[in-house]
Parts: sequence; C-alpha cells; structure tokens
Amino acid sequence: MSPRERPETSLDRRAATALLLEGRDDLLVVPGLGSATWDCAALGDNPLHFSLWGAMGNASMIGLGLALAQPARRVLVLTGDGDMLMGLASLATIATQAPANLALVVLDNERHGETGMQLTHTAYRTDLAAAARACGFADARQVADEASLRASLPLVHEAPGPVFLTVKVKAEPLPRVLPPRDGAFLKDRFRTALLGENTAH
Repeated sequence: MSPRERPETSLDRRAATALLLEGRDDLLVVPGLGSATWDCAALGDNPLHFSLWGAMGNASMIGLGLALAQPARRVLVLTGDGDMLMGLASLATIATQAPANLALVVLDNERHGETGMQLTHTAYRTDLAAAARACGFADARQVADEASLRASLPLVHEAPGPVFLTVKVKAEPLPRVLPPRDGAFLKDRFRTALLGENTAH
C-alpha cells in the first residue's frame, strides 16, 4: 500500500513543542521516549518533566496514573506517533477513566525517529485523533499549521479532559538533546518537585 498524501505542514517539531510548553508554570509533563523527550530537553531541563527513556507505548498510561493521582494539577502527555501507536489501546482506558485534567498531544511526523525514519501507520490510513474520538475523549483534533496549533492551546491547557491533539510536524532529523538518563534520579526529582518531599536517604 502506498502512503496517502501527507497534509501540508510547515511546523517544526521543536517550535511546536516550545509553543505547547510556553508559560507552562506548574504543568506536569510526561514526554514519551525518543523525540518528545529530546524536544522537551532542548527547551531546558525541568524537574516537572517525567522523561521516559524506554517503555514504548506507556507514556499515555503513565500520564493517566499521574492525572488520577493529582486531580488538581494539569497533566500533559507529549509523545510521538510511534509511541502512541504502540499504546493505542490506552485511549479506551483513558476515555473510560475520564480524568478532567489530562491532555494528550502527539507530535506526528509519520516516522519512527529512533530506528531510521521508517513510515508509521499514520502515513497510511490511521488517524489518531479519530481513534481518540471513537474511544470517547471529550475532544480530539488534528492540526497542521501554527495558527491552528495556537488556536488549540486552550484545549491543551484548560479544556475539561481527557483531550487529544495530533500535531502534524515535518519529518526531519534533529540533533538529540538528552535529559538525565538515571531513572531513579528522574523519579525522585519529579516527586520532590511535585510534592515538595525530602527524598534524601
């Protein structure tokens, strides 16, 4: 099967990430493994980012657990199309649990960026926003330009969730900017920033 015609987009992945995190304040962010984690790190290391170095397909479920545990805080899962496709069934669970404070944003370049830029299913027939709508998300959209992304920021940051946004971005290799790689350190730092706990032993 040939890839379908790609929506026209001039959106740069890192510029889109910067826009999504602009004025983030106390937003809790779960960047999925690979590109999303590197893009968030490129904007500066932040203790309220729970960066994933593995667990492909689990960013959405980690975000769900965090949203349920912290209902007074806004939670943003920011991940790629490959990661979201791996955890597609999570959309049904998230819609069923219906956390009002959870937003999922997929930076969709229609590629597996970590393994050689192979096409993902979104380059063919799969529409992730349509899947989220079918699962029962409160709102699910797709954007492919800066104006539409800006118009969708209130959805991401304020609208009752769970909400879902696919952001079509250019398929381009970008330099990797790596956050800390120690999982225990990231977990303890995130907990400290979230709860103000003293985790020293």
